[in-house]
Amino acid sequence: MKIIADENITFAQEAFSSIGEVRLLHGRKITNEELKGADALIVRSITNVNKELLHGTNIQFVGTATIGTDHIDEKYFTEAGIKFASAAGCNSNAVKEYALNAIFDLFVKNEDNLKNKSIGIIGAGNIGSKLVKIAETMGLTIVKNDPPLKRLTGDNSYSSLEEALNCDIITFHVPLNLTGIDKTVHLLNDKNIGLIKSGAVLINSSRGSVVDNQALKNRLAQRKDFSVILDVWEEEPNPDLELLELVDIGTPHIAGYSFEGKVNGTTMIYCAVCDHFNLEKKWEPKLPRTVNALIEIKNSGLENNLHNILNHAYPIREDDKFLREIKKKNNISEYFDSLRKNYRYRRELNNYTVKAEGLDNKFKSILKELRINVI
Repeated sequence: MKIIADENITFAQEAFSSIGEVRLLHGRKITNEELKGADALIVRSITNVNKELLHGTNIQFVGTATIGTDHIDEKYFTEAGIKFASAAGCNSNAVKEYALNAIFDLFVKNEDNLKNKSIGIIGAGNIGSKLVKIAETMGLTIVKNDPPLKRLTGDNSYSSLEEALNCDIITFHVPLNLTGIDKTVHLLNDKNIGLIKSGAVLINSSRGSVVDNQALKNRLAQRKDFSVILDVWEEEPNPDLELLELVDIGTPHIAGYSFEGKVNGTTMIYCAVCDHFNLEKKWEPKLPRTVNALIEIKNSGLENNLHNILNHAYPIREDDKFLREIKKKNNISEYFDSLRKNYRYRRELNNYTVKAEGLDNKFKSILKELRINVI
């Protein structure tokens, strides 16, 4: 069997070479010609997989080692009899930790705290549901918005988008739907951006087009009275540099780029390939030991303690610093892609142990929900 895979997929060579002949390519350089003679295609989010890419090939299986599928033409796959698999949920813990890291970075910087705060979680799937649990443990007022889940479950605990946008913290975790009743393109736009109140924190780590970047830029240029964290951008890999200057934290679409998240994605697609072609699963990932895994903290308040722990595991400001170097580069898209391709080694919180004395039960509960060991 011949397999074409994105070269940025962690362990791609090791995993897929156990079941076939593997060729690794840059995700933006996977072409119809390159796919001639291949049986399976494994991609990430930067490769649009559709009839134009696959016509005249023998591709029988397409897998994306990502949670999003807006780059995939599933309708065509059904018509062509091509099996498809995604890695939904693979990096949900990583994105949750990214959002929390950004929140507490800003809380400490602005000398703010969790008291009487509300959080609007827009999209309550794999990632959003995890944020709901940790937000409950932290004592935040939770406003969930997810129309498809509300219709499916009949659960009246789901609120309107307008209510979510009126919270102290607003975080987007929706798929990119181009059409239909659950269209999410420009979910935040020039008509409703005024609902965001002064002092709020806005995070988008879903897809760039979920937030109208022009509307956001116009608002921030006129009146920058709330904080913004953007991991995703319209027109990637060419983010709006003027908007980048206006946001508090900007990163190059890496919220889910923990080592575990990447390995989970590879493992899920590897298993799906084996199941489809009825092949024996011979590969299992071996994760190395986490270095500098002990975090010692002093009892300096919940917000400061959480910031210190989260920042120890993942210093988010480093990613912000690297992205801001883009304005000095001649080839913006190439630099943006390189930040993702050469992304640093980042481990999730379950690999870390906190050592501290005098922690109250609430803080211990928060650490448990974050999957952090305590001694």
